Amino acid sequence: MLCDDNQPRPPYRRYYELLSRFPKEIFAARHDAAKQLFLRQGITYTMYDNALGVERTLPFDLVPRIIPSAEWHHIERGLIQRVTALNEFLKDIYSTQYIIRDHIISRQTVYASPDFQLEMMNVPVPKGIHTVLSGIDLIRNEQGGYQVLEDNLRIPSGISYAYKNRNMMKRVFAEAFSSYHVAPLEPFMKKLGDTFAYLSPRQIPQPTVVLLTPGRFNSAFFDHSFLAQSMGIELVEGSDLIVINQIVYMRTTSGLRQVDVIYRRLDDGYLDPLSFNLDSLIGVPGLFDAYRAGNVAIANPWGNGVADDKLIYSYVPDFIRYYLNEDPILPNVITYRLTKDNERQHVIENIEDMVIKPTNASGGAGLFFGYAATRAECEDMQRIIQKEPRNFIAQPLISLSRHPTWMDGDFEPCPIDLRPFVAFGETLHVLPGGLTRVALERGSCVVNSSRGGGAKDTWIVVGEGEPTC
Repeated sequence: MLCDDNQPRPPYRRYYELLSRFPKEIFAARHDAAKQLFLRQGITYTMYDNALGVERTLPFDLVPRIIPSAEWHHIERGLIQRVTALNEFLKDIYSTQYIIRDHIISRQTVYASPDFQLEMMNVPVPKGIHTVLSGIDLIRNEQGGYQVLEDNLRIPSGISYAYKNRNMMKRVFAEAFSSYHVAPLEPFMKKLGDTFAYLSPRQIPQPTVVLLTPGRFNSAFFDHSFLAQSMGIELVEGSDLIVINQIVYMRTTSGLRQVDVIYRRLDDGYLDPLSFNLDSLIGVPGLFDAYRAGNVAIANPWGNGVADDKLIYSYVPDFIRYYLNEDPILPNVITYRLTKDNERQHVIENIEDMVIKPTNASGGAGLFFGYAATRAECEDMQRIIQKEPRNFIAQPLISLSRHPTWMDGDFEPCPIDLRPFVAFGETLHVLPGGLTRVALERGSCVVNSSRGGGAKDTWIVVGEGEPTC
């Protein structure tokens, strides 16, 4: 929000002036009101690594992140470029594999990913679109540039929180919101619904689209129910669907109804017990056969996790150059591939300055921060890296941009990131702003809500000028 001289950056000037006149006790009361409203509306999730499995409301902060529209357009172009290249990679890797033939990435690197699904080889994917809905995590570095931290191409969550944050700002701090021209979120949900309908194998005016959820005990169930309700589609569980002669039907009170598109929120292995995890009780037996026969579309399809693999993430700039013949608009964070001897040795020798990440974990699980570890813990990690180099990548400790956040009765600079969402149908659409996540534990830079992080509304504003510092 502030420049080095403690003056507000241009996009924040009006908000800063308003906040400067606002009594802190009233601001605190508004924060409490927002928390109570989230609780009453059941906007909750379950924290991981919590022995009690505590369900809690998403901590929400009333100081929004503000991004000028010109800056956002640059991000938007970079996201569309990246998601397009990732889609080309997934199409290629499950068919011709030209990228391996041309030595851009090795077969071993791809096939060693546990999320590479051999079953998807040469399976026709409706409209050739693998990356139907993506969430790309960005950070803003010390120079003010945006970098990609992670790609989420399986079942990225969080859209509902972006919408609820917006509604909360309008309701609890309306005077701040109304002083800006903020890009609306509402059109995106219509575009997302159209994106799913576009995938329908049957060319009919109103295909049946459903959202498949593991059920109400899933930590993201609020996200599932919000999306289904907002798009006007059915929220179903596995037991609500049945496959007959390779066609998927939904059980309704008036009989069976053919399903054309499934927006699934189950992991790959649980979707079909006949083809994948035999122990799954929440999937739909025969679903993969129906998909392979071209009778139903699934978003996102099986096998996208290979592109989420953090080792493969390090190759995405190469994918952009290879498939699109363009330079990446949004660069990656510097990433060391521990399968390379020289890079692994560098990481081992400088482990105190590194963040070590498992290549196939999500939600902030398994992160190792060298600066916070004891000598013995560092030595353990060095041994693990030597033994299992394919299972980890390393990145230098990055100083995430910080944003004023209300904590314990005052404002504190807390690390933030940004998860924009991209829908890929007939055309590509980006949710204006996405979800800004904030680390709320002092000394931590982990922003994931499942690890105790919170969220802010993200404003893409017109006419506020570009940042000058």
